[in-house]
Amino acid sequence: MNPFGLETKALESRARSIRRRIIKMNASSPAGGHTGADLSQVEIVTSLYFRILNCAPDRLDDPTRDVYIQSKGHAAGGYYCVLAEAGYFPEEWLSDYQHDGSHLPGHPVRQKTPGVELNTGALGHGLPVAVGVALAAKRDGSSRKVYVVTGDGELAEGSNWEAALVATHYKLDNLIVINDKNKLQLAGETDVIMKTDPLDEKWQAFGFKVSQCDGNNIDSVVNTLENLTYDGRPNVIIANTTKGAGVSFIAGRSEWHHRVPKGDEVTRALEELSDV
Repeated sequence: MNPFGLETKALESRARSIRRRIIKMNASSPAGGHTGADLSQVEIVTSLYFRILNCAPDRLDDPTRDVYIQSKGHAAGGYYCVLAEAGYFPEEWLSDYQHDGSHLPGHPVRQKTPGVELNTGALGHGLPVAVGVALAAKRDGSSRKVYVVTGDGELAEGSNWEAALVATHYKLDNLIVINDKNKLQLAGETDVIMKTDPLDEKWQAFGFKVSQCDGNNIDSVVNTLENLTYDGRPNVIIANTTKGAGVSFIAGRSEWHHRVPKGDEVTRALEELSDV
């Protein structure tokens, strides 16, 4: 069971708090960050950790816990802010993001950060490992579910589609893939750099059950997650998001893929994210 079980308004408040954390943390990083990707996934990861996932900071080694894998490892900053908010480590650690000796490196590292299940960053690895974890759970008779968030540019990696074949072959309905489809990757539009649409038809052809949601709307994310059915087919949710969502001058702009706010930009962003 999820230790928080928050309702919509509380989840929205958490999401705003996490966005503020992202802005402050990235601004203090000596090595930059991926602000656009951090912001696009906020509602997805917030909904998982504060309502959906059967896991908690005091159950890091519980073999029955649900597993979350942040496959788009470059969005580690946003992931860390959620983990801090959920109590997996002291929030003071955020001020040391990417500093020498930090517990919070530029990509998730299990050996450094409590709550991280898998070292990610080389795109295309998260889903194959998630498939292995889901298969092991099936064979053990475990009720745990395995959730993995991928980027849409990441789906150009062939390893994802090999993993999809395995997931369907072994009827891994304990696997839930969430595609953070923000339509931008690295330096431009996904459709221009490497078109992957129609994603829904591709996943269906590989035997997945496909749902779609507004990935920047808490109600849409939660309703989709809570109404999934488990009939022997793995699930994929195409979460339509905006890269940099929540901050007007960052949203939808590819230059914020690997950029952090500085100076007046920090003030402007925090004003937009105020609770007032």
